[in-house]
Amino acid sequence: MFRIFWKFIILSYLMIGCNDQDKILEEEELKSNLIKSYIDISKDKQNSIEERKSNLERAYSICSTLDDNSFKIENIHGISFVYYSLKDYENYKAMNEKALKLSSLINDSLNMARSYTYLGFYYRPSKLDVAYNNFYEAEKIYASLGENNESKEIAFDHGKVLVDLAQILRKTKDYSESESITIKAIENFEKSGNKEYIPMCYTNLGNLAKALEHYDKAIEYQEKAIEYVKGTKKEIVQTLISLNNIGTVYKSQQKYEQAKKSYKKALSYTDYLSKHPRRHSLLLDNLGYVNFLSNDTTGIPKLFYKALAIRDSIQDLNGIATNTLHLAEYYQSTGKDSIARIYAEQSRNVSLELQNNVELLKAYKILSNISDSDEGLQYAHQYIALNDSLIKEERLFRDKFARIRFETDEIAEENQQISRENQILIIAILGLTALFLLGYIIFRQQQSNKELLFAQTQQESNEEIYRLLLNQQIKLEEGRQLEQQRMSEELHDGVLGRLFGVRLSLDGINQRANDGFTEARNKYIDELKAIEKEIRLISHDLGAETLPSDVAYIDAVENLIKDLCEVHKITFEFNNDEDIDWEGIDDQKKVNFFRILQESMQNIFKHAHANHIKINFDYVDSTINLTILDDGIGFKANKVKKGIGLKNITSRVSQMNGEVQFLSNEGSGTTVSVKVPIAAKVEEVY
Repeated sequence: MFRIFWKFIILSYLMIGCNDQDKILEEEELKSNLIKSYIDISKDKQNSIEERKSNLERAYSICSTLDDNSFKIENIHGISFVYYSLKDYENYKAMNEKALKLSSLINDSLNMARSYTYLGFYYRPSKLDVAYNNFYEAEKIYASLGENNESKEIAFDHGKVLVDLAQILRKTKDYSESESITIKAIENFEKSGNKEYIPMCYTNLGNLAKALEHYDKAIEYQEKAIEYVKGTKKEIVQTLISLNNIGTVYKSQQKYEQAKKSYKKALSYTDYLSKHPRRHSLLLDNLGYVNFLSNDTTGIPKLFYKALAIRDSIQDLNGIATNTLHLAEYYQSTGKDSIARIYAEQSRNVSLELQNNVELLKAYKILSNISDSDEGLQYAHQYIALNDSLIKEERLFRDKFARIRFETDEIAEENQQISRENQILIIAILGLTALFLLGYIIFRQQQSNKELLFAQTQQESNEEIYRLLLNQQIKLEEGRQLEQQRMSEELHDGVLGRLFGVRLSLDGINQRANDGFTEARNKYIDELKAIEKEIRLISHDLGAETLPSDVAYIDAVENLIKDLCEVHKITFEFNNDEDIDWEGIDDQKKVNFFRILQESMQNIFKHAHANHIKINFDYVDSTINLTILDDGIGFKANKVKKGIGLKNITSRVSQMNGEVQFLSNEGSGTTVSVKVPIAAKVEEVY
């Protein structure tokens, strides 16, 4: 009887428990359906924005009553996506911060990674460093999840995060790291079986190859991207992207006819482009610009105006900034500076509004050239200041990203060290008494504190020394730049003005006189014009604080050689060893090479009477060799070190711990040979 009674009691409790559990499940299902219903209503575009947001608030208020689990986090993510579609980015951010906090609380690694990824999307347009940090945290989690998990979904999500990291690194010019991460992303997409983003990866690899001047590889990657999308719904858009990029590669190589062919092929997709005006205007503008660069007046400036009209109609401000810049360049080339100024100022204003510093730099450069002396000088100063700030910003980004990776690796190493120490401690506990173990831990803690204090003191000392050295270098550089500016102004305003006056006087005599010497005077007038152009080049060079950063270093060198040789009507041959990593070489060394080349060419123009110059950069055994040969009249060996120009070259080579030789004999030309060792750069972390 007693047993039957207890069985009845237990059964009653079980029945009550089952009923309670059923009620809980029913309540959870009801909440889930309500959340889904409110989210669906918020997606309905027929409702007003305020109504849609109101339904999202209702969905979240119900969601907040759910138990803390993965289902709740997924609902919060769903709510955030609708906020993003409504361009309510602050609520989108807030939702994902809540999801991240909850994921961390319940140790849900997958949803932590997704929350970091979505926060990365929020910061990507405005704060690249914060976006990078969020994507990097997501990537670490996906990498750890993928080590012992063959999930295709995780591999696919991991690949997408890697693509975001790679694109940020490309924007901050960390090309090698971006390339490595992109290849890793492709491997993850291959593993997942979902190849939707692989064309984007090859597009990024193509853009990286172009930035590194590996033009053949750049075209090959863009063509691979086109191959991957054949037969898919993204075939046309990816084809147009890649054809545009291929045209840009050919433009960088000055293969203008091939660039035109690529742009025209893209423009043949008329049906698609009629529905996508932004891409249509981009292709029209690029075709017009490559026509302009190749001196082909076909459709110029009609193509520019057609593209600009489309961009105005859709308020494509980035496109307008570029388009008006191209029109300014075109009218500047035709001598219509007043029209060029209108478009350059329009590009400047739009670029300032968008904070598009790339186009803003170009606008300042054009305005400095077409404005009068005082205003032009002001624009030149604005150009220099902006250029310097961009260089510093890029370096700061690269250093910050490197520091994030370094600190992460350091933490991982510390975790491994802690794990090893724990194992040692466990063994010690088994063999030693509790008192001895306590003493050992106290001793180790004291040692660690001392080491940490010492390291902290040493780091502060190093930082102070670095600041002092940096301040000294800045002062020296400021003095040098002021002196260069003074010399530039003296040449431009003094010597150049007097030459201009003499030339005007000779022109006036020619107009008044007819004494049979007109042709002779014309010859000297042409010579004066050439001298004026050369002095203007020297003045411009002295006035520049740094080498131009809007083009690659080796392009700047080749432009210098080309400009000077055109002035003096001398042919040239220029070769650069592709093994030289100019991006990794110290800026001061690059400036010294640039000045050595200038000084050598000026000596050739003044004294050598040469017809041809050959210039080579070679890289052998961690040494850059610069060789400058001419076929001029040469000079006697005992006079090599008497000229100030050769002394300047020798001084610059000594600053770089290099060697220089001047080899010449009368009647057999001259060879200047410079050898400079290039040590690997070591980054210090403070």
